[in-house]
Amino acid sequence: MQSEAQPIAGVRVGMTVADPAGAEVGTVSAVQQPGTHVRPEADADVEALMVAGYLRIDGTGLFSHDVYASGDQIVEALEGTVVLSVTRDQLTRAT
Repeated sequence: MQSEAQPIAGVRVGMTVADPAGAEVGTVSAVQQPGTHVRPEADADVEALMVAGYLRIDGTGLFSHDVYASGDQIVEALEGTVVLSVTRDQLTRAT
């Protein structure tokens, strides 16, 4: 019996990230697979992000900031777009 690949496995730097409604969140600037030892630059959820894997997302817009999405917040990664299960304000803010 084969296990299904996690959506984070298909994520690459430069992909566009969208929330569940299709609104653009930003662009993937880094990807760490589940079980990474690379610590994200965040004040909260650091261990959870490392366990699930994570994306660093460069924010769009004048007053935006970078955020992290955990691997378990990714619905799919297809055709250059990563779709999340949460909105931007539910993501972990980068420091």
